[in-house]
Amino acid sequence: MLFFINLTLKRGLTTLLENANATINPGQKVGLVGKNGCGKSSLFALLKNEMSAEGGEVSFPPNWTLAWVNQETPALDCRAIDYVIRGDREYSRLQQALKQANAANDGNAIAALHNQLDAIDAWTIEARAGELLHGLGFSQAELEQPVKAFSGGWRMRLNLAQALICRSDLLLLDEPTNHLDLDAVIWLERWLKNIPVL
Repeated sequence: MLFFINLTLKRGLTTLLENANATINPGQKVGLVGKNGCGKSSLFALLKNEMSAEGGEVSFPPNWTLAWVNQETPALDCRAIDYVIRGDREYSRLQQALKQANAANDGNAIAALHNQLDAIDAWTIEARAGELLHGLGFSQAELEQPVKAFSGGWRMRLNLAQALICRSDLLLLDEPTNHLDLDAVIWLERWLKNIPVL
């Protein structure tokens, strides 16, 4: 569970939250709605450990994986689909470990890692990444293009897909429909309604 207990949060001299309390249970989908400057992004920054509270506490299990949409995308040479796949941190970790086990010719480790990859359905990662990218408006050919070939708005869609593919316990989406056309907004809404609970 995620707990906010007597939370006081400020930006400069502005008090955004004062002695706020809330509980969010696993599997719940919660929307934060408010005018610009009311503290929505600041609350996300607090959850990501990018700022601290003036009082109270935020508590969630230390083993939780958080995912969010990065605001910057470097001009990378890697394919768009590979960039999105990197968002699945568990898959990336296991692939790196498998590479090391193969280099060491460690058959036991290789077998164990293949079992772990099976458990997370790793063999469908490209299909899952492709589905996310198609839903966000990318063509099949664009999946193969380098990240640096896309404009800022399309790179934000890549960042969104990277956050969506992550096996997270807490998914933070700050204004996720920015840079999306209507078809992509409708797709994202449907995807979020059906997101599997870990």
